Amino acid sequence: MNNTIRIDIDARGVATLWLARAEKHNAMDAVMIAEIAAAAADLGANGDVRVVVLRAEGRSFCAGGDLGWMRDQMGADRATRMAQAAKLASMLGALEALPKPLIALAQGNAFGGGVGLLAVADLALCVESARFGLSEVRLGLIPATIGPYVVAKLGPKAREVFFSARLFAAPEAVRLGLLSRAVPETDAEAALEAEIAPYLSAAPGAVIAAKSLARSLAGRVSAKDVEMSITALADQWETDEAREGIAAFFDKRKTNWDLM
Repeated sequence: MNNTIRIDIDARGVATLWLARAEKHNAMDAVMIAEIAAAAADLGANGDVRVVVLRAEGRSFCAGGDLGWMRDQMGADRATRMAQAAKLASMLGALEALPKPLIALAQGNAFGGGVGLLAVADLALCVESARFGLSEVRLGLIPATIGPYVVAKLGPKAREVFFSARLFAAPEAVRLGLLSRAVPETDAEAALEAEIAPYLSAAPGAVIAAKSLARSLAGRVSAKDVEMSITALADQWETDEAREGIAAFFDKRKTNWDLM
């Protein structure tokens, strides 16, 4: 029984994986991370599923890390932080390696880990009002665990948004390569169906084989990349900046470096 996600599979074999913490803006905690990872494994192994769609309930796609989860990280030791980062990395890796096509549709805000979720999709759409951001450096942290997937998706353009923490709108997300296109909210369902339809006319086994080949030709995120990102995040958590940034966030005050 899932508590943070919902899965619907229709008669065509289209599975929709819903992030279902609308009251928390679908922020990810340890439970959600584990449930998404398990869902990815189940959907990948389900022979009746031909396409997987990643969506979110409520106003936001995903606000990043859950506040309670972040507070726990603040008081944890290095080994615990690395273990939690490894679980997030494993979940993202499971989605990225999903043998079936993965299509995402985002609305509202997608920050931090939410950007990571979009980065591992084969194709991502959003409504025109959506906003995006890698806000970690504002907190004295770095977008480490999602980093290998975001940089793989955006290429050199990742540097434009990876370490500034600025928010960017849907047109820029398309230009950067995070998204394939942005559509009016009234057209979102039709746009999603238009992306699903071609796969339902293609041979399922050939689609799986072609996706596997495309991943191999493009170069996959390596275990070394993931390990390096986990270590980098653990290192950053131990800095004075991280302690100040997280404390300021929970105290609802400015950090000592914020000049704006």
